[in-house]
Amino acid sequence: MNDIHAQELLAQYHSLLPALARIEEIVPARLTEAFKEAGIIVAAVEHRIKTEESLSGKLRLKGGKYKDIYGITDLLGVRVITFYIDDVDKVASIVDRLFDIDWDNSIDKRKAHEIDSFGYLSLHYICSIPQSLYSDPEHPEINRIRFEVQMRTVLQHAWANMNHDTGYKSGVEIPTIYLRNLSRLAGMLELVDDEFSRIRRELSDYRRQVQKLVASGNLGEVQLDGDSFKSYLSIGPFDRLSRRIASINQAEIQEVNLSNFLPLFKAMGFKTLGDIDAMVKEFSDAAYQIACFQMSITDLDILSSSVAPQNLCTAYILRNGGGRTGLKLMLDTLNGPSESNEFMADYLIEQTKDLPFLNKTYGK
Repeated sequence: MNDIHAQELLAQYHSLLPALARIEEIVPARLTEAFKEAGIIVAAVEHRIKTEESLSGKLRLKGGKYKDIYGITDLLGVRVITFYIDDVDKVASIVDRLFDIDWDNSIDKRKAHEIDSFGYLSLHYICSIPQSLYSDPEHPEINRIRFEVQMRTVLQHAWANMNHDTGYKSGVEIPTIYLRNLSRLAGMLELVDDEFSRIRRELSDYRRQVQKLVASGNLGEVQLDGDSFKSYLSIGPFDRLSRRIASINQAEIQEVNLSNFLPLFKAMGFKTLGDIDAMVKEFSDAAYQIACFQMSITDLDILSSSVAPQNLCTAYILRNGGGRTGLKLMLDTLNGPSESNEFMADYLIEQTKDLPFLNKTYGK
């Protein structure tokens, strides 16, 4: 191309820099806000305005194809990096909803089938800001400038950067052995990308199944783990006992996170939610007896919601012969290892030694 046309385009570029800077503020902010509303967690939202040096190089190669600066679609580039393949399409739908898409110039590189194409499988949309999203009568060019949004996964992004660093795809000849190893690695990374998404889908299915089983009361079929215990806590399995204990002194219940009981239940040998539920049914009266004794020597009017499961565990451990060792394990698990837990274990044994639930014939 001739130098005069290139200089004209560069002059137009300089005149658009204030508008480009404004677009660079608007686009990432709107995307980030929309991702948050949709519950999509992304690894990063990157953006850059094309430098004069980069633009000059582009114009030297193919500047003749551009009538004016508005014909260049990547003066501003935005890259959204997702953790999962599935999220690329979710991000794309948000981009489509927010901005006007130039479909003729957008490209889905994920449809490539070359063996070494993994790092180039991103989705590229050419966009512009609609007036309904943002407009400035003094700068109408903001709605005319097109920009590029690239969407890819973390692994695709890492691969593309590695290729750039090694000179692959740069026109520099690389020995066949290195090309073969790079292709092998690309295949491995693509498999990992697919597996991450598959595992997430299966975990989501598992959580839905657990929630259904918990809601239906089939607790014996649900293995005890972090997800299932969270679902179990959501139905308030200890609430009835907590209210019963609070009624002793007409106390207020202060809700606390009960997730720290999960490692304790596992240490006690529980395998399913049904094991916990059986303890609740069998030892609620015993836990209430412990609470009655404790409340008789205090005037507490605020109780932690942890009092119910802790008293249940105390009753279970003592009734099953766990004694001082079992109680110390409980206290160490719940509160962290401490010498004071030994004294507290002895105190609990002394408190409960005459309570009916420890009688061998109790409950029979």
